[in-house]
Amino acid sequence: MTKFIKYLLLFLLFDAVVIGGYLLLRGKSGGGADAYPWTTIDEAYAPKNTVEEFIKADAANRAALPVFIKNYGKDTKILKRFKGRQFARPTENVLNMFFKGLDDWMVVDIKIKGVNEREAVRTVLYIFANAQWKIGDSGSLLK
Repeated sequence: MTKFIKYLLLFLLFDAVVIGGYLLLRGKSGGGADAYPWTTIDEAYAPKNTVEEFIKADAANRAALPVFIKNYGKDTKILKRFKGRQFARPTENVLNMFFKGLDDWMVVDIKIKGVNEREAVRTVLYIFANAQWKIGDSGSLLK
């Protein structure tokens, strides 16, 4: 073999190792929605924040307890996967433009089991603007 072919094969092997390592690290980083556990909200659950208090009170009024939630908090990777009626893959800047006085936001998955044991999962974007929490949009997470 000539020197040129040896160097070319060595270069291609090095590139394959670097690209493989990058893809491996990219696949492991973040964890996505699977990294967040489901939390059961029932009569004995102590809410950690105002949004969880609202979810618990609403479910209790509808006699829908227990309710299961995944609280993603202010995870921008999850926000980019959110698709609702008003927003599709929004960013924080989009939320700031749409909601004047935006101070905070939170994405929460809510799973409710119906009477016939069917599960309904809905992703809700909660917005804290003008000193109150409100529902900004509801939809689902894209893969």
